[in-house]
Amino acid sequence: MTPCGLPGKKRSLLFPAGVLLVFLFSAFLQPALPQAAEEAMLRVYDRQSGALYAEAPARVNSRLFFGWIHSLEKIPWNEYYHVDEKYNLVLDSITFPAFGAGIPEDKGRVCYVRDGLIHMEEIGQIFTELVWLNSRTATQDILLDGRPVTRGSDLPHHARIRLVIEKGETNGTP
Repeated sequence: MTPCGLPGKKRSLLFPAGVLLVFLFSAFLQPALPQAAEEAMLRVYDRQSGALYAEAPARVNSRLFFGWIHSLEKIPWNEYYHVDEKYNLVLDSITFPAFGAGIPEDKGRVCYVRDGLIHMEEIGQIFTELVWLNSRTATQDILLDGRPVTRGSDLPHHARIRLVIEKGETNGTP
């Protein structure tokens, strides 16, 4: 058996119908409360100096794409996050073309192969920030809601970089 199961086969958790009905019924009973949209920014900083390299407006449910090249295997690795109600980054899924050194075999609750990529979904891992040692060639695109924020080639080489969602702040200070 392959680490993901058979190619194209999904494994997932199924909810009993009664649980789903209770959830749907309770959703209709909840009054719709207006929520003030709190300002938030995705910011990319130098972790040591605090220099601000890039920023973009963010909100709850914004989608972050972080693409990079695996340093040993030299394969593209894509990470997909969403912003939760506490302005954390939640890793939803990853895609990559092959297994190799340091690549997990079973991250998430759903795993399948499609169009030459291994997909691991429903991960749900929470991050208050992302920190990495930047490589101008390994770090690829960073997108928020489909719009470019920055690329590794635009950031200092071998600098420790910090990406964070900051709420209620409008200036560029960490």
